Amino acid sequence: MKFWKKHLVLRMVLMLLFFVAGLALVLMGWGMTGQLHGLGLMLLGIVLMLTTLFLYNKAYS
Repeated sequence: MKFWKKHLVLRMVLMLLFFVAGLALVLMGWGMTGQLHGLGLMLLGIVLMLTTLFLYNKAYS
């Protein structure tokens, strides 16, 4: 897929947004120790950070 190789700025902005949002969700969830809602926030944050990794690797596949 050549779309991600051509649109470098879009890929970088999306990676930055996903990473910052994911990190924020992990840290917010970490503060809710012992609550199931906190675990859900941390898992959602991990998914967003894995999406960042997916976007990074997509240009090299």
